[in-house]
Order: sequence, then C-alpha cells, then structure tokens
Amino acid sequence: MTTAGWIMMIGSISLVLWLNYYCLSRVLRTPKSEKHMVAPLDIDTRDKNT
Repeated sequence: MTTAGWIMMIGSISLVLWLNYYCLSRVLRTPKSEKHMVAPLDIDTRDKNT
C-alpha cells in the first residue's frame, strides 16, 4: 500500500474511533433528570363505557 493509502486508512479509522468516543461520552454524561414524568391517574380512557 502506498503512503497516501496508509494516511487515508489511519485518518479514517481515527475519525471513526473519535466519533464513537465522542458520541458515547455525550450519551453517558447526560445529567440525570430531577423530575420523573408521571401520567395523571385521572385520564379518561373511555374503555369502560359500554
């Protein structure tokens, strides 16, 4: 393989590894939610109306 091929291969692999690390670190470092979203208990689903 030529020098340009090695540079292209190392550059593309480095880019993919860096992007993988960046995306995973962004997902895993998200702050925990303080509020827990809970549905209200008085929702009328109208499934018992006959």
